[in-house]
Amino acid sequence: MRETVQLRNEKAKLLGFESFAAFKLDDVMAKTTGAVDDLLTNVWGPAKARALEEAADLQDMAQSEGDNIEIAPWDWRYYSEKVRSAKHDLDEEEIKPYFQLDQMIDAAFYTATRLFGLTFKELQEQDVYHPDVRVFEVFDKNGDHLGIFIGDYFARASKRSGAWMSAFRSQQKLKGDIRPIIVNVMNFSKAPEGEQTLLTFDDARTLFHEFGHGLHGLMSNVTHPLVSGTSVARDFVELPSQLFEHWLAQPEILKKFARHYQTGEVIPEELLERLLAAANFNQGFATVEYLATAIVDMAIHKEDELDNLDPAQMEKKILEGIGMPKEIIMRHRIPHLLHAFAGDGYSAGYYSYLWSEVMDADAFEAFEETGDAFDPDTAAKLEKFIYAAGGSQDPAKAYMDFRGKMPSIEPLLKGRGLVN
Repeated sequence: MRETVQLRNEKAKLLGFESFAAFKLDDVMAKTTGAVDDLLTNVWGPAKARALEEAADLQDMAQSEGDNIEIAPWDWRYYSEKVRSAKHDLDEEEIKPYFQLDQMIDAAFYTATRLFGLTFKELQEQDVYHPDVRVFEVFDKNGDHLGIFIGDYFARASKRSGAWMSAFRSQQKLKGDIRPIIVNVMNFSKAPEGEQTLLTFDDARTLFHEFGHGLHGLMSNVTHPLVSGTSVARDFVELPSQLFEHWLAQPEILKKFARHYQTGEVIPEELLERLLAAANFNQGFATVEYLATAIVDMAIHKEDELDNLDPAQMEKKILEGIGMPKEIIMRHRIPHLLHAFAGDGYSAGYYSYLWSEVMDADAFEAFEETGDAFDPDTAAKLEKFIYAAGGSQDPAKAYMDFRGKMPSIEPLLKGRGLVN
């Protein structure tokens, strides 16, 4: 790890940058290490405060059960589930009947139709790589062919874990009007033959997230394949996907598609209120464990004196400097931080998830300000400057063209429940 960081720093110096972090940020939206540090610092304060409140709740829960312990990192998830149950009385088995897979796929398609006028036609008897794979032709608002969308939704032994979007063919115009072939891959547990596949609310959010990436690929309208679809700056690529998640929780979507798979009954208002109220549970913890990793990643890649670098000692020093709560550990300790050290895709870039979330919260507020989550004028700008533009322009300019201003962190803090 020490050698990796030293070589990265040497490369950056040869190219005229003061650090590897400065080199990595030069052509992304953040541009400077100072901009990233400001973001992480401004969110750290409220997140840490909320996490300490959550730790106190866990301590109270432990004591109420007669457990004479001081909450440690390995206790957090055990007691947080007890607090979640006590505060929100939520049972996944109560929720899942209202989030049937086919209904959620339809909900994502419907959202794309309401926002962008897209329509979807399932193609039968296609030559696909697995019988479970579904294929859809996608049409634009004028009824013209836009691309092909492939849904590969179920886990199987030959598939790696996780969820992602890929392009079998990207949109471009160098060799004619080449339309994209986009795939969303999930790992949902397939129901037995004759039964319906039911999702958790988090599963449904993942489906919307990856479909947001899918739309970014499908709606691309650029000339050069190098900047097509999701070929954008690292700290910009999650904006279309994280933004699309917001529509899952919209009343119009839930009332239309969150229906009991057996009775057709709309999800009860009382259950929905409990579900949405629980959405921000444990967000202090989640934000702190993520931010700690992002802060350490950035600090290591800004370091200039590397001859005697001890990664473990540096991690300890950084965490002490920011006042890391003793009840929480980093989401990824340095030896586990594959984002930064199994290749350099997210080295000096782990912050980008939060950067994108600041944008998506601010971008959705543009719709909320109109009073209509499907406002046509806002949706048209979203299509033109974000979903269709790919990496054809500077991401900051693209966001400014859509929003009229740079994003602020207040919508993110409110959305995560970190401020009242």
